[in-house]
Amino acid sequence: MAAHIETGTMISPTYSSKHYRSLVINHLGLVAGMYDELGIGELIDRLISQDSRKRTVSIGQAIKAMILNGLGFAHRALYLSPLFFSDKPVERLIGRGIEAEHLNDDVLGRALDDVYDYGPDILYSQISALAVKRLDLSARFGHLDSTGFHTDGNYNSAEEPEEGVVQITKGYSRDHRPDLNQVCLQLVCEQQAGMPLLMKPLSGNNDDKTSFRDTINAHIEQMKGGFGIKYVIADSAFYTAQTLKLMGKDNLWISRVPETLNLATDIIHAVAPNLMSDVGQSAYVSLGAEYGDIKQRWVVVYSPEAYQRGLKTVKKNCLSQSNAKFKAFRKLCKQDFACEADAHKALVAFSQGRQKITFVADAQVIAVPRYEGKGRPAQDRKPDFYVYRIEGGIASIPTEKNRRIERKSCFILASNQLNQEELSDKELIDAYKDQQKVERGFRFLKDPMFMASTLFLKSPKRIMALMMLMTVCLLVYAALEFRIRDALKTQSQSFPNQKGKSII
Repeated sequence: MAAHIETGTMISPTYSSKHYRSLVINHLGLVAGMYDELGIGELIDRLISQDSRKRTVSIGQAIKAMILNGLGFAHRALYLSPLFFSDKPVERLIGRGIEAEHLNDDVLGRALDDVYDYGPDILYSQISALAVKRLDLSARFGHLDSTGFHTDGNYNSAEEPEEGVVQITKGYSRDHRPDLNQVCLQLVCEQQAGMPLLMKPLSGNNDDKTSFRDTINAHIEQMKGGFGIKYVIADSAFYTAQTLKLMGKDNLWISRVPETLNLATDIIHAVAPNLMSDVGQSAYVSLGAEYGDIKQRWVVVYSPEAYQRGLKTVKKNCLSQSNAKFKAFRKLCKQDFACEADAHKALVAFSQGRQKITFVADAQVIAVPRYEGKGRPAQDRKPDFYVYRIEGGIASIPTEKNRRIERKSCFILASNQLNQEELSDKELIDAYKDQQKVERGFRFLKDPMFMASTLFLKSPKRIMALMMLMTVCLLVYAALEFRIRDALKTQSQSFPNQKGKSII
């Protein structure tokens, strides 16, 4: 695409190359257009005080540059922004008078400092409120979840926690890298476009059970009044007696019941045989329950997909455990005991354990004669002493295997909305399935082509601001996707995905 150097006007390539040069815009025009349509830059410049006379690039424009970098999928670190914009129509994308060299790491770093000073989560909530209004979104359900991002460097991991600053340290890693320091991000997304409504940077050792409760305590009124959220949806970390009591009767929620609750496993085993009568067909049943002094509706759901996954997992685990148990029992059978009581005690200890997949069959303790001295003893010689050994075999427990498959195939969703007319069982299940939208957002932010790999900034404060910036990237991306899908649906059109299947 050719553009006039001074005006940015797109022209035909047949004109003289002395006055024109080629610049690359690709999809960044859509990103810049949506950023402007949502009024993000204008809002930032209005909220954060700055002396425009001393600035070439406003804070809103600096944020826009970083958004374009992040959604440019060029895998460029922020300090390489001038290189990223060197072949882009910068004035058209960001603003008149802005050049690539203006977007250096000093300018962008100071913008991140300004964002931190204002409050990343506060600024973001104001941006998202404006976006929801301009896109005319209705957020009936708010999906709450968190994830972690690994960082390069130690930062403040060895220091005492500082108020208002996340501690970048080791914690539970969802990416199976507990050896790396991390910082966590918590999001609340709406279900219509999958757009984040609220965000909060958290320390790397964040505990979801506590942070979910803190978020509810601090933002439930904003969720209901500011965004119109009627139901808060979260995974099993939300389902604690303290959090449920905090929600009370006036604040509605949907969550997954943890499998660690004995009542949950008992109910699954009670209803699973009926739900799994046709293993290829999804099924569910609802019943009343009470936990944490809160009356609830529990919906037990059977998933054929979960059944297939669980079947493979259980078979593999059972085979591994059976082999290990067989080897251990064979070793036990070779052990000599001084008395019969010791042998029985060892047999009891071996047989104990939770969720046994095998048991010792036909077990008995036998006395084995022993003779002192070398050589074969005479035929009529009496033993000098006896040792005791265990005999028997290892057999499987089919019922335990079936119970494990049931627990892998079924799960329980809970809600304090007892009125089926307000929220049917099917609506409850579908609403929880939309939890994938916030998880999809996390996958987007962790994509290697996105800016998540640039989490090696100078300070935890800038990392907190960068996480707000990353969330704005997700907001702009979700807004674009929503607009495109809505336009295709309005015009009854579609386009194929990678598999050639038509999607809206």
